[in-house]
Amino acid sequence: MDPKTLASWLLVLAYVSIIVVLVVRGARRNRSVADYALGNIAFSPIAVGLALAASTTSAATFIINPGIVAYFGLSAVFGLCVVLPISMFISLVVLTKGFRKYGDSVRALTLPQWVGERFQSRAAAILFAFLSLLLVTFIVLILVGLTKVLATSLELNETAVLAVLVVFSFGYMMFGGANSMVYTNTVQAVIMIFVAVILLGSGYEHFTDGWSGFVDRLRSIDPNLASLYNTQSPLFRDGFEVIFCTIVVGIAIVCQPHIITKSLLLKKERDVNLYLVAGILVQMLFFLVVIVGLYARLDIPSLEYQGQTILPDSVTSTYLVTRFPWYIGVVVFLGLISAGMSTLEGLIQSMSIIITNDLINNLRRLFTGREYADRTLFILNRGVIAILAVISFALAYWQLVAPNLSVIIFAQLGVYAYFAAAFVPVLFGTFLRDTPRVAVVSAAITAIIVHFGLYYTGQHYFPYYMDVSVKNPAISTALGIVAATAVGGICYLLFRQRGTSSASR
Repeated sequence: MDPKTLASWLLVLAYVSIIVVLVVRGARRNRSVADYALGNIAFSPIAVGLALAASTTSAATFIINPGIVAYFGLSAVFGLCVVLPISMFISLVVLTKGFRKYGDSVRALTLPQWVGERFQSRAAAILFAFLSLLLVTFIVLILVGLTKVLATSLELNETAVLAVLVVFSFGYMMFGGANSMVYTNTVQAVIMIFVAVILLGSGYEHFTDGWSGFVDRLRSIDPNLASLYNTQSPLFRDGFEVIFCTIVVGIAIVCQPHIITKSLLLKKERDVNLYLVAGILVQMLFFLVVIVGLYARLDIPSLEYQGQTILPDSVTSTYLVTRFPWYIGVVVFLGLISAGMSTLEGLIQSMSIIITNDLINNLRRLFTGREYADRTLFILNRGVIAILAVISFALAYWQLVAPNLSVIIFAQLGVYAYFAAAFVPVLFGTFLRDTPRVAVVSAAITAIIVHFGLYYTGQHYFPYYMDVSVKNPAISTALGIVAATAVGGICYLLFRQRGTSSASR
């Protein structure tokens, strides 16, 4: 075994040991589903902000998106590193305080519960609990990204790595919850900060002739790599895709359970500003990591390694093994693991609580008029995590062997659908107190219908964008959000006199 592989093994074992210790420490305080969901420790707002940054910028940012950038150049950087973060940060600041204030007042554990309580509708809570199942696609993205990096660095079979990864991550999340997650996310965020600096500095020699020289080198490989819009790409062809669709997606993207509900971990209102500042500053650094894709393209212009084409999902792992000496490579390797695990934890935790509390428990209450005892829910939650593990493994294996360009397309199709549906309920519920539930339910259903309808039949209406082998989910999502907002606004104006004051559960 060469020194790099041995060091990678030792780091993985050390990382696993630290995670287990932190999980045990946090799990000792768990007594109920509420403890698992929101914790019972008064965390520092900086720690929660770091947890937000770590769980928001995941394996997609550190592992998958650099591969997209390597293929499509500066247009991808502009969309993923400039337009998306700016719109996302503005939305996060605008929505967080109102969402947290109401969520804290009703002790909401999840986004579906927040929606149900806000609009006095158990049906709405159940609807969003069902829709949350779409988030499993994001779990699949992270599992695929981590599997690629681990298998390459540890010189193991991808299927075996995937199996062990699923057992470990889902296994410890059965016991951890919010108490453990803030600890682990904070440690992961610190590692990610250090590794982000290493990655961003790894291509310094490409800037010896300044920015113009850097761009000229990209242009010499392919002129499309150096343009603001890449007409040959399926994702960044023009301003409509790169600017309009990305802004709309960026505004709505915060309406994911592992992002918007992070503020509910704060125990005091005065902590919100510091939480946002810490989270956004660190996220800004993390978003810059996609530039590594340009470094990889300059190092490997043909995107071929050992006689084989490097697929987008494998660009980062290939750059890791070809660029760094083993003693730095293993540190970067640890950072990539941290990037994936931080978001994976948040998704497993939020999805399991939503399915347990907002789907299973609400359906029981709907049909029998009774709820499960809290201890029963606590046990059910572990069973839900086990089922999620099996489903996630099957889908991740499929994406490993038969991706459509990249697992990012598969993930975006599901995740984008969820936050497209959630955007109007969160927006209207935060700022319009007399919003009738028909407005938000109609908006959510509209978003889902337009998103999936355009994605699968859009070739008849938008052939330039949708009559292609690789479709851009951001287009159908953005148009779905616009349609949902219009429908929600019309219903609000028509029915607000029958608003939430007359609603019943």
